[in-house]
Amino acid sequence: MRLEKRLSPRRNTIIEATIVFDGGRTRIRCIIRNLSETGAKLEVASVTRIPRTFDLVVEKVRPQACIVIWRSVKELGVQFRDPVIR
Repeated sequence: MRLEKRLSPRRNTIIEATIVFDGGRTRIRCIIRNLSETGAKLEVASVTRIPRTFDLVVEKVRPQACIVIWRSVKELGVQFRDPVIR
């Protein structure tokens, strides 16, 4: 069993969102797969073009500044710079 290192518990979600960077010129669709007050797991088609920092945009919610903590082929673990998305 893996030791839980997160600061706050996450809940499973299926929320459509957009990763925005490069001054708003680049937008990549994603799915928020789980979410907490301090971070999230995002599912994307590919992580290759995604920078270490970006804004996460969910419709009708203020953009959330993120920093990538880990990445795999099609997933990113991010920490929110100024929590909280709800």
